[in-house]
Amino acid sequence: MSADAAAVEPHRVVCHLDRLLEERGMTLSELSERAGVTVVNLSVLKNDRARAVRFSTLTAVCDVLGCQPGDVLSITPPRR
Repeated sequence: MSADAAAVEPHRVVCHLDRLLEERGMTLSELSERAGVTVVNLSVLKNDRARAVRFSTLTAVCDVLGCQPGDVLSITPPRR
């Protein structure tokens, strides 16, 4: 794949914050407050619009939710 094709193809990383929050009976606002991350940043992540995630953000989210990074993010198979 060329660099141009990679730039056009959307990323395949999927965020599972909705499911994790629902399982814990927690709102995005509550996660924001407890993790020290803005609601806007968490919303971008939750809605799969993030292009990058800081390790500090991922660590804070995992600490609050009691999970591992692989519980928060996964990768979909490549398109064919």
